[in-house]
Amino acid sequence: MPHFNRLPEADAADPASPFSTRPPTEPFGDFTARAARGPAPSASGRVAIVGMAGRFPGAGDVEAFWRNLRDGVESIARFTREELEEVGFTARRLDDPRFVPAFGAIEGSELFDAPFFGYSPRDAEIIDPQQRLFLEACWEAMEHAGYAPGGRVGVFAGQGASGYEHRLRANEAVMRAVGSFAVALGNEKDFIATRVAYKLGLEGPAVTVQTACSTSLVAVHMACKALLAGECELALAGGAAVSVPTRSGYVYEEGGIASPDGHVRAFDAAGRGAVGGSGVGAVLLKRLDDALADGDTIHAVILGSAINNDGSLKVGFTAPRVDGQAGAIRAAFQAAGVPPSTVTYVETHGTATELGDPIEVNALTEAFAT
Repeated sequence: MPHFNRLPEADAADPASPFSTRPPTEPFGDFTARAARGPAPSASGRVAIVGMAGRFPGAGDVEAFWRNLRDGVESIARFTREELEEVGFTARRLDDPRFVPAFGAIEGSELFDAPFFGYSPRDAEIIDPQQRLFLEACWEAMEHAGYAPGGRVGVFAGQGASGYEHRLRANEAVMRAVGSFAVALGNEKDFIATRVAYKLGLEGPAVTVQTACSTSLVAVHMACKALLAGECELALAGGAAVSVPTRSGYVYEEGGIASPDGHVRAFDAAGRGAVGGSGVGAVLLKRLDDALADGDTIHAVILGSAINNDGSLKVGFTAPRVDGQAGAIRAAFQAAGVPPSTVTYVETHGTATELGDPIEVNALTEAFAT
């Protein structure tokens, strides 16, 4: 049975933080009136980020995450044999010389304020922690922006594979008590967006997005398109990937994506792979012209975005492709109306693999050279 805790009251953010919140003098601006008139396409073609929330390894919120990034903190946890045995790792697995007891775990993934969201303890117990935590993150993102839930708000989100569902289905007592259908409703990826829309009373599009590592960014892209088309007045976008059990590790495989020593050294000669981790994030988006008119706190502006696919002209299904990535970058520049020469910061995939990193650098080089 999970533990349940009340969501914290909103506090005034540190004014020195890039995530400080200034609630509007009138909490809803003219959002209610505009929603009653119906949606209208955006004139500027730009989208503002007006709220955000998240939980990450070593960081319980976005402000702590920012501090860790600023200070160069490595947030990968390493676990003892005893800690891993407690959550079910076998001696055979732990004795494997290739086993690496490292993982980017988040704290308190078992906690959830069931009564706050209208769930009984039993109902909450059979919902995947990914969906529970994303629901909380969406509430917090709206609260961060100074908006109450409800109205023409879209939700675009995805989640990782559900290890939690496997554990529930292996528990005969739980299955007898609630049945297979209830477990499916609480864990299937299809329901992460619609669960948020249902519990928060949101009436815009509710779309589940699943594109592997790019899921959350594609969700943001789709949310922007929906906003600019006038399908919603606000949009929540993001995703969740929460491992069950939270303490974990992996077996290193030569030539695979995982790091042999539990450290990630992206774009480094010593880079040999990545380390898995858990995390939850959501942003609240609004058309820029509306956000300016309503006096919202604007944390960033999305000028444009683009997506594509590599197709079949690559060495394998999981391999990236230089010209495919370069094409997406060029399309994003064009959509944003931004000359490559003016870009001073790029956030990359950075898998730290011998295959992925050079392809990513070459794609960026090709895109910036045009």
